Amino acid sequence: MPRARYKQVVDAFAAEIRSGALRPGVRLPTHRQLATQHGLALATATRVYAELEAMGLVIGETGRGTFVRETLMLPGLGVDQQAVAGDMVDLNFNYPSVPGQADLLRTALRQLAATGDLDALLRYQPHGGRPHEREAVAQHLASRGLRVDGANVLIVDGAQHGLATTAMALLKPGEVVATDALTYPGIKVLAESLGLELVPVPADGEGPDMSALEMLCRKRRVRAIYAQPTVHNPLGWVMSLQRRNELVALARKHELLLIEDAPYAFLDANAPPPLAALAPELVVYVSGFSKSVATGLRVGFLAAPSRWISLIARAIRATTWNTPGVMTAIACSWVEDGTVARLELTKRRDAMSRQAIAAETLQGLDCIGHPASYFLWAPLPEEVRAERVVSKLLEQRISVSTAEPFSAGVHVPNAIRIALGSVGVDTLRAALTTVRDVLEDQAYGRFS
Repeated sequence: MPRARYKQVVDAFAAEIRSGALRPGVRLPTHRQLATQHGLALATATRVYAELEAMGLVIGETGRGTFVRETLMLPGLGVDQQAVAGDMVDLNFNYPSVPGQADLLRTALRQLAATGDLDALLRYQPHGGRPHEREAVAQHLASRGLRVDGANVLIVDGAQHGLATTAMALLKPGEVVATDALTYPGIKVLAESLGLELVPVPADGEGPDMSALEMLCRKRRVRAIYAQPTVHNPLGWVMSLQRRNELVALARKHELLLIEDAPYAFLDANAPPPLAALAPELVVYVSGFSKSVATGLRVGFLAAPSRWISLIARAIRATTWNTPGVMTAIACSWVEDGTVARLELTKRRDAMSRQAIAAETLQGLDCIGHPASYFLWAPLPEEVRAERVVSKLLEQRISVSTAEPFSAGVHVPNAIRIALGSVGVDTLRAALTTVRDVLEDQAYGRFS
């Protein structure tokens, strides 16, 4: 049977399983029935099921047949999907936490309950936050090298909401947004939802290839650039000041909007100034407290030129009406009393220690990352397929991501992305040891 036809049968089954058309637990036709249905040789039918089993989609039980597996994750095997099983070791998502954070919340809630302004938090808030809260965030941004007035700050329900309201307010369906070829999955979902065309730009290890970006701007009517200049997700790079200046110059030349996404920027205390500090007239800076404080604290913020503030505030009104009063009050109090700064310092140190564990445990693996980030990018040799690695790790109750959720174009690198910030240190070390063992087994064909 030609390989193309064989792959068609495998791909058809895989698509039905991942879409839910074939549900977990469903018994598939016997090998002989499959061969008859598709006009295959019996050996080829056996090979089809073997391939599906290697992908983690089916399981064969002696004497009972072949069954659709509970895959634990929805299509994509990536960070845009949540693992179902409670005993899964999560090296897929990042929700970094350090000891004592729960106690901080208890204290903050007691302090909030004792204030005379509690009733105000139960009412509708201004769309972009109360003035004193916007000023508190402005002071926080100043510590990151971005000096803005409180009037140029808007508070949102997390950084993803900040990206969404910026795109809703300033971009139109069909417009072209340039982004790194490997990029944050949330911007892909957002572009698809709003009808934006996301065009990938190759990178050279320090950021987008400026020659390729310039060529794209000459060929296409690019409206905006989405960038992560400081601790890029998933590659961990930090753009040099020279590269930032080049990017700003190109944006000015072509009259482009720059969207600067900076959720992990706090992890590099010595990074060059934000793009928004270099070109405040054309950059919307978006970040939040999910990574630096806690993912459950759904408070984000953005800084934008005055001419766009009312437009973005209107998008906030259209989506959530206003910021969450109680959570915003807690976040801003932590900014003002230094709690956020202390947590950021603690998490930088925590991330560095986890990177050291990863470097020791995965020694010999060609990983890409920032020395103080909570994730690693691991390109794999051609003979070691990422999907199969992910599948084998799922069998070991470990969740990692393939490159697919991060790929802005049709080309998907053969790589995995490993999140380091969501499990205890001992669990991380053990899980990374399993990752190494699975990769070695795959490289030597022990699962073939």
